[in-house]
Amino acid sequence: MTSRKRKADDDGDEMSLSPLSSPAISSRQLARPAKKPRGGADLAGRPLSLPRLLETLDNTQLRAVLHTICQQHPDIGREVVLGAPRPSVASALEVLGDYQAKLQAAVPFGQSSSDYTYFRVKQPLAALVDAISDFTPQFLPPVEQQANVSLQYLDAATKVIHELPDWESQQYRHHKDNAYDEISGAWALVITEAAKRGGGFVLHTGGWDQRLARHNQQSGGKMEQAMAAMATEVPWAGNNPNAAPASGLSDPNSILNQLINGTYGSPVRVGP
Repeated sequence: MTSRKRKADDDGDEMSLSPLSSPAISSRQLARPAKKPRGGADLAGRPLSLPRLLETLDNTQLRAVLHTICQQHPDIGREVVLGAPRPSVASALEVLGDYQAKLQAAVPFGQSSSDYTYFRVKQPLAALVDAISDFTPQFLPPVEQQANVSLQYLDAATKVIHELPDWESQQYRHHKDNAYDEISGAWALVITEAAKRGGGFVLHTGGWDQRLARHNQQSGGKMEQAMAAMATEVPWAGNNPNAAPASGLSDPNSILNQLINGTYGSPVRVGP
């Protein structure tokens, strides 16, 4: 009986030490994080932070804001010009394409008089011509040293000029005529500089002499300055059949003639 009683007492002691029967556990409250109220006296309107504000602006709005800042702070404008990468031919043509789309969208539907059509498209037409005029010097020497890059831009820009509207009235044709004059002078400059390097071989190998001839034909002969430069600087290119052949081309053993015929570097027979 004694041993059995002692065992029962021991079991009672163990139960008294159980966590479930502990009075400290039952009375203790679990700590919860303080809940910050979303409303209240400290809530007030405030402008967006700069990163969030920039996320809401599209490309047009960003350019407008940056342009305004550069106008107000010329030092920032100079830093932007020096720090920005040079435009590629593709990026420049993309901008010209946007101006071209705006011009096409301004053309009225149906039959309209030339006067009404001109005044409808006058603003986007002038904007497109001005954009071509502004972009062209960026791809001319000495800014652009690679003739192929210059010619790629000039070729595409000339195609854009071809697509400008033709007007019966002379007073409306000055936009397209001036654009042809400027682009023809640009072609002449690039041709002259390319002729100083390897006799203008890049002009013939790239087929630029033939492309220029097609541009001149499509423009109605308004690429005369460029055609004259090609005939003068690179007469052997073949765009002017009446031009006298160059001395290097008349000699079958000259390096220039061998390059054109693809025989340069061929084995030479020595001895009898």
